[in-house]
Amino acid sequence: MQTEYITTDQLAERLHYEPRTILTSLKDRVLIEGRHYFKPFGGKKILYIWDNIEADMQKFSADRAPVIPMARGRRAAR
Repeated sequence: MQTEYITTDQLAERLHYEPRTILTSLKDRVLIEGRHYFKPFGGKKILYIWDNIEADMQKFSADRAPVIPMARGRRAAR
């Protein structure tokens, strides 16, 4: 599988955020340089690593899902 790099505008479209929100609120607070994005050749342009962002969003959601107790001591994630 090939890694997918996307621009700020493309990320904003996928996440349904404004590009400015990504740059001012998410970048460096939620999105980590080296894990979620990088600046090719040390320039100003930012490329986001979609695979890592998607995986971390899914992991975060799964970690916060409530656990529902079931019969016989089993648990079901909601």
